[in-house]
Amino acid sequence: MSKEFVIGAKVRLVTLPPYIKTADPMPMLRPPDILEVGEEGVVLDRRPGGYWGIRFTKGAFLMDSQYIEAIDTATTE
Repeated sequence: MSKEFVIGAKVRLVTLPPYIKTADPMPMLRPPDILEVGEEGVVLDRRPGGYWGIRFTKGAFLMDSQYIEAIDTATTE
């Protein structure tokens, strides 16, 4: 069972996949060293095959939910 995320939610990369797929209309495979573990992004959309479109600072990529986690945006005061 894959995790569900809300569109516009912030997520964090918890582990690197063996390759990274771009979120272009014709996705391309990129080496995983484009991103770093701990990098944060925003959920753009849900894609077929269990992928999520995530906007990182270096571009938009398709990520499986096992590689990302939601960031708790609640602040404690």
